[in-house]
Amino acid sequence: MTYDGKILARARDRLDAIREGNEAERAARTELAYARLPELRACDERLRSQMIDVVRLTLSGETEKLGKLQEENLALQQRRRALLAQLGHGPDWLDEIVSCPKCRDTGVYGGGVCDCLKKLYNAAMTEDLGALLGSGDERFEKFDLTLYDAAARGTMKQVFTAAKYFAENFPEGSQNLLFQGGTGLGKTFLSACVARAVADRGYSVCYDTAAAVVGSFEAQKFAHDEEADARVRRMLSCDLLILDDLGTEMPTPMAASALYTLINTRLAEGKKTIISTNLSFDEMERRYSAQICSRIRGAYERLPFVGRDIRLIRK
Repeated sequence: MTYDGKILARARDRLDAIREGNEAERAARTELAYARLPELRACDERLRSQMIDVVRLTLSGETEKLGKLQEENLALQQRRRALLAQLGHGPDWLDEIVSCPKCRDTGVYGGGVCDCLKKLYNAAMTEDLGALLGSGDERFEKFDLTLYDAAARGTMKQVFTAAKYFAENFPEGSQNLLFQGGTGLGKTFLSACVARAVADRGYSVCYDTAAAVVGSFEAQKFAHDEEADARVRRMLSCDLLILDDLGTEMPTPMAASALYTLINTRLAEGKKTIISTNLSFDEMERRYSAQICSRIRGAYERLPFVGRDIRLIRK
């Protein structure tokens, strides 16, 4: 996975905050325990000093003194466990506190990025979904099928079920999704429901309109814009990309090229994508190319949005 430096820095800051919080909690526990049982402090101080003595006696070869020191050490450890039990805690209550036992809150494991830091990175990336997740109501239980007329409700129930299944079984659950239908039928709202559910499970989610995506590709190529380059890399590498309003961007060769690169790269890397559009397949083929349309037909599950404009019905 390619990481955006700024987002990764935010994730590392959060990991640092978690580590500092754990250290503060351990310090507070230690202070409380020593205040209630001063003997525990003396016990710990003696155990620390013994570590130095063990090294010294080992190097000097004084085996008899070393043996006595080890006996004393075992007795101190036993007494320490008894004191902690007296406080109502286990023997490890004052040990180092870590949130991730794999990397011990360093963010590095097996020569790469630990899963704990990946989750923080994905959460930081998901914060950029503000344009999509605005009201906080973007949840499947808020998707109201009664807003659709009787003729459309059966189809929309199937659409809803497929989208919910996709989110709950992400990333293995299904193919990519194509939300296809007219304006005001709930495509963006249902996209937001999927985005929230997937993001809540710790996956990275990116959302943008087709026009903004094309703008980012143009700025990356022609203006050598670092911010645009970072946005493009995020769109190519995130676990789930939601591409909204396909067909509202200017129909230029650059737009077709950007769309082809985006779809083809994500398919090659097994990354899931949801495309939302008012265009039919015939309109897509005329607007872009047979190659793009073929990839969408073959690798995306088409979910047709039907009925009357919900926004007008609500009014």
